[in-house]
Amino acid sequence: PAMGSMVMNLAANMLGLGNAATPLGLKAMQHLDELNPEKGTATNSMCTFLAINTSSVTLIPATAIGLLAAQGVPDPTAIVSTTILATLVSTSVAILAVKLFEKMPVFNRAAVAADPVRTKVDAVEDQAGPEHRSLSGGARTLLGLVVALFAGIVYLETFPEHRVALQQTLGLREAVLQLDAERPTLEEKPASDEDPPWQRSISAVSITAIPFILVFFVVFAALKRIPVYEEFVEGAKEGFAMATRIMPFLVAMLVALAVFRSSGALLILEMILAPVLAFAGFPMDLLPLALMRPLSGSGSVGVLNEILTLPEAGETLKFTAAIMFGSTETTFYVLAVYFGSVGIRKIRHAILAGLAADAVGIIMSVVIGRLMFG
Repeated sequence: PAMGSMVMNLAANMLGLGNAATPLGLKAMQHLDELNPEKGTATNSMCTFLAINTSSVTLIPATAIGLLAAQGVPDPTAIVSTTILATLVSTSVAILAVKLFEKMPVFNRAAVAADPVRTKVDAVEDQAGPEHRSLSGGARTLLGLVVALFAGIVYLETFPEHRVALQQTLGLREAVLQLDAERPTLEEKPASDEDPPWQRSISAVSITAIPFILVFFVVFAALKRIPVYEEFVEGAKEGFAMATRIMPFLVAMLVALAVFRSSGALLILEMILAPVLAFAGFPMDLLPLALMRPLSGSGSVGVLNEILTLPEAGETLKFTAAIMFGSTETTFYVLAVYFGSVGIRKIRHAILAGLAADAVGIIMSVVIGRLMFG
């Protein structure tokens, strides 16, 4: 049960669902706490789960894309592939960090000697639901065709000359040109043939990522005969009870955040870090977002929106800010709510692992933003 809830939580984070992933994470923490022999102290499994959660690979940064589109930024989905790259690195660092920290004596003084492990595996294959059944050969072939279709689209977007040749062979070139001329949509930044192939391939992944995820998982669920709507309704019923349970911890975290901002401590921290980051070449306009993101989701949304509305902000800065938003997580919010829901007071190394992942995500956002959009 714990593994199932953790996988669902990480899947929701990958799809950029934001707070919709919280109920699944809370359920995972409940199951992990049931296996915890020392209540009130975080186990290695809890710390590892939260480290991966706060640095989770993001396939669709939906909030950042929506903010870019709302501000009229051309081609807002261009951050999809760049966010995937940044979060792949940050997640790898989070796993390495949490495994390193858990071996340090300073974090094991009050911890259990070892996490409980499952010593008995029941044979439940015969009673497995549709989500556990193996796919037939025909179903796997259909999924393979879906993957091959989108892989072909990525290839054609990477090499436009092959796409034009295919359109001409099929007699579709004139129809495509007419549709492009009549399409009254948001202005997009076209990929230039002079761009290197690796940059065109990353842009192609950004174009196809969202439709691929939607098509693939809908087809996969249909082949597995999973009642998606019924599962959604069942999960929605549990949302109200969970919201009531986490409310006290959420209020406490928001009050502490308000004190931190209103007292001027955040401004002092910015003044201390500004000279060092300026020497390292870090864009100073992104510093408020980098400091706010681990603290507050709504606050970081406001900071990102301010950056996107700056008259002097160029496309590079806007895209980099959006990548940073999608590549980091509200680490303190996650720890406060998830640990608070099961009464964990000794969090051990979870906060350090989460902040390490955030730091790497911020650095990778700047590096990738300059490579792709600079």
